[in-house]
Amino acid sequence: MIVPEYWAEARRQARHRRRSITVRRFGWSELSLEAAQAHAEARVQQAMDAILAGESLPRRERRTHYGVEGVPIREQVVAREGEDVITRNSYGALCLNTPDVLFADIDLEEPPSGCVLPLLLSAACWLGVMAIVGVNANNWWMGAAAATLALILLNWLVVVVRRVRFNANGGAQRRALARLEQFSRQQPDWTLRTYRTPAGLRVLVMHAVFDPQDKAVHQFFKAVHADPLYARMCRLQHCFRARLTPKPWRMGMKARIQPRVAAWSAEQANRPDRLAWIADYERQSPGFAACQYLRTFGDTVRVHPRAAQVRALHDRYSRAESRLPLA
Repeated sequence: MIVPEYWAEARRQARHRRRSITVRRFGWSELSLEAAQAHAEARVQQAMDAILAGESLPRRERRTHYGVEGVPIREQVVAREGEDVITRNSYGALCLNTPDVLFADIDLEEPPSGCVLPLLLSAACWLGVMAIVGVNANNWWMGAAAATLALILLNWLVVVVRRVRFNANGGAQRRALARLEQFSRQQPDWTLRTYRTPAGLRVLVMHAVFDPQDKAVHQFFKAVHADPLYARMCRLQHCFRARLTPKPWRMGMKARIQPRVAAWSAEQANRPDRLAWIADYERQSPGFAACQYLRTFGDTVRVHPRAAQVRALHDRYSRAESRLPLA
């Protein structure tokens, strides 16, 4: 895992096949801004040479809070806790990044919904049929309206039945917990500390540490239906990650943190408007929790010291043991 303190961007321009091309690349360093700039210059020159040699490469690297392949997490570093790093993400929340303590992020299933497009297509078909067969011009619209109403009622009934069945099977949370319980029965030596988040579940694996590239990690993600974007981030960034503080809009904050970019400098981090937003965020966030502890599956005695260390840090920042509203 690499979460650098310093970032820079370099740019190269050249003529290629009678066209001007511009290439940009990021550079990073744990040491200094100058070292990050030198790294950026080396990477952009390497990319330009490859493109001029005929290789198909992107002209620039996308700015995303998760990062892209070959580029580490590009967020403001707030604190370092031994091997773990706390960063502030693109919308202002604090995130824990750890190289070897396994977190899984699980989004809950959406309740069944209706089928609007088939409904509209069916109504259109009814209108077409009535026009073709020559229904009396004075009452064809009444037949069309009745058919459409019948389709609406049928659609509503199907949704009601599907949702009743969905809830009878325990709803989204119970279904997700059932998958964790099934995994725990199959792997009884695993210890799964489970939390509720606003949109799903978070699992902290306590019995061992893991390399994000381990096959066992990806099998676990697949078994518990972990968020595919999160699983991809773990693989690309060689780390595991958990949001520690609330999402600002869930606390009712209207203003957004500035600047909302992924590359950081001391000038950006210390902008007065940014610091004012962070101060307001930190005044409000103690009234909310990022997640809430639910239960532990598996062997509750077998706990790895590193996992215990990360658990204490995570639970303190996220207020997981409180009964505060989730945000």
